[in-house]
Amino acid sequence: MSTTAIDEIDLRILENLLEDATRPHKQIGELVHLTGQAVGARIRKMQDIGLIEGYTLRWNPDKIGLTVQAFVTVFMKSNTAFQPFQTFVLQNRQIVETHRVSGEGCYWMRVRVDSSLELSSLLDQVLQYGNYRVSLSIGQVK
Repeated sequence: MSTTAIDEIDLRILENLLEDATRPHKQIGELVHLTGQAVGARIRKMQDIGLIEGYTLRWNPDKIGLTVQAFVTVFMKSNTAFQPFQTFVLQNRQIVETHRVSGEGCYWMRVRVDSSLELSSLLDQVLQYGNYRVSLSIGQVK
């Protein structure tokens, strides 16, 4: 495997890691017909070339009271609000994800909070940077 090219086996290893990143190399090796050591070497190579950037954890926010999930479209009020808004987003634990977008709005945010009161407070802070539109999640499909 070169430092930039990946092959079909690498893709199968990657698929297994995406399904369960805690799966042992030996178990993945059995699925792709390699030794656990060979799988480990391929994974390290994919990390070295930046294909694998890290590992995450799936969790249930409802179990700790973060039961309100909202999607917020932010419409910036001025060109000078972008940088302060990005700083605000990076410093706010309630904002789980933010994307700068084309089309309708300037940013889309995914927010998790424990109550509608906390959501209202967060939205009041967003008004410093622009206007917004909110959609509440009523259930996750995927």
